[in-house]
Amino acid sequence: MDYFVWNVSPEIFSIGPVTVRWYGALFATGFICGYFIMQWIYRRENKNVAELENLLLYVAAGTVIGARLGHCLFYDPAFYLSHPWKILAIWEGGLASHGGGLGVLIAVYLYCRKYSVSYLWLMDRISITVALAGSFIRLGNLFNSEILGKAAEAPWAIIFQRVDSVPRHPVQVYESMSYAIVFVITFLVYKFYSDKLRNGFIVGLTIVLLVSARIVMEFFKTPQAHYETGLDLSVGQLLSIPYLIAGCVLIYWALRNGKKAP
Repeated sequence: MDYFVWNVSPEIFSIGPVTVRWYGALFATGFICGYFIMQWIYRRENKNVAELENLLLYVAAGTVIGARLGHCLFYDPAFYLSHPWKILAIWEGGLASHGGGLGVLIAVYLYCRKYSVSYLWLMDRISITVALAGSFIRLGNLFNSEILGKAAEAPWAIIFQRVDSVPRHPVQVYESMSYAIVFVITFLVYKFYSDKLRNGFIVGLTIVLLVSARIVMEFFKTPQAHYETGLDLSVGQLLSIPYLIAGCVLIYWALRNGKKAP
């Protein structure tokens, strides 16, 4: 069987010492799209759009710091604890979505405390953009030929020529499409039902859908952690369980408290 061969350069172009990579461009695209979506939401709800500039800085910092620390501590703690200066070497690659998600939760909490904004109200709206950003980031992983799928004989399997000659599940594409679907679902829920639901429902729904997709996708991935869990579940799946529980609790709490008061 002839398989599709993926051999796209991770670099878009270079100018002297500066190199622009697909991963960075797609990462930034996710944030830019999220910013425009939040502008639309703020205008729709008669909020001050100017406040989004500070919010963007908080979310961006929380995402990058959380994702980097998550990668170092969740997936290769032995190496980074023995080489702590390498934690700062973000240009060498290594970002974990679970850490990035935790970083966003903390960053938004700090923002809400400083600017006196309802935490769950804001997280309901930001969570919509998180799913879209995750979709772009997984496409960035595709261009980097990283987060590889397991060997497969399916006709849509891909050979990542920069890695080896083994046809594999294009799990980056699977995950990107899954997150795009989550974005569409949560966006429609917000658009048509946000005035009827308690704060916390949309972020709970987003978390449940995202981590459920992640748990399923892990079955198609090669191991990412540099150690064994001793269980049938991967590190990514184990890290998803607390998020899944938290998402279910938020949904239950929002539904149990009934419709939002006028």
